[in-house]
Amino acid sequence: MHDLKLRRRFARRAAAWFAAVLALGMLGSLASAAGARSAGAPPEFWEAMRRDDVDRVQTLLLRGTDTNVVHPDYGPAIVAAAREKAWKTVRLLAGLAGTKVDAPNKRGETALMIAALHGQLDVVQLLVKRGAEVNRPGWGPLHYAATNGHAAVVRYLLDENAYIDAQSPNRTTPLMMAARHKHPDVVRLLIEAGADPTARNEAGLDAAGYLQRQGEAELAAWVRERAADYARRYGTLERPRTAEMIEQEKRRSERQDAPRLPGARD
Repeated sequence: MHDLKLRRRFARRAAAWFAAVLALGMLGSLASAAGARSAGAPPEFWEAMRRDDVDRVQTLLLRGTDTNVVHPDYGPAIVAAAREKAWKTVRLLAGLAGTKVDAPNKRGETALMIAALHGQLDVVQLLVKRGAEVNRPGWGPLHYAATNGHAAVVRYLLDENAYIDAQSPNRTTPLMMAARHKHPDVVRLLIEAGADPTARNEAGLDAAGYLQRQGEAELAAWVRERAADYARRYGTLERPRTAEMIEQEKRRSERQDAPRLPGARD
């Protein structure tokens, strides 16, 4: 009888132990599943974003989609929305406390940079107010605004202390980008605001050189005059360029001179 009681007690303890292990296993599986869900977003979220269906995007966020979910190709949700020109969605995400408004994609682009590229002044202002960085290493918002000639965005970024002579990885400045893409108003705006017209990038080109390439001879001459004035005023001197340096500059690809803009082929 005593042995029977011991066996029953042991069986009860074993059953309790097994149930506890099973429960812990189930909880672990549920936690893993929840983590997997939070790591991504349902396809309908990206489709709603692409259509800029802000009501549907908001519904899916309320159902648990992370505001900082990352698209496998286009980066954080707020950058992906800007890339799709889904400006209502960008505004929604920017207004949410948990959104990392300055998170970059694989190319180093932020929502602010892409909004600047497309001249979305109100979105640019919202992102800056929410903490997006105006100055970044390498290509920055001012480069992007100058590339497409958005004077109002350029003025706003300068008012927000954007560095006017910011250099890309190959030392291209916003002024060079405005000249390269033939935006005379922005060229004049930047120079009159104090941009250095004497600067050259690694391809050996200055703003006047880009304008000359674009057939803007008159504006190129004006920029050279401003460059001479700038050199006299600030003592900027151009480095002597050897024949070897000039030949190396000729061999450099044009692709080095510009950022890989959204939608452009790699």
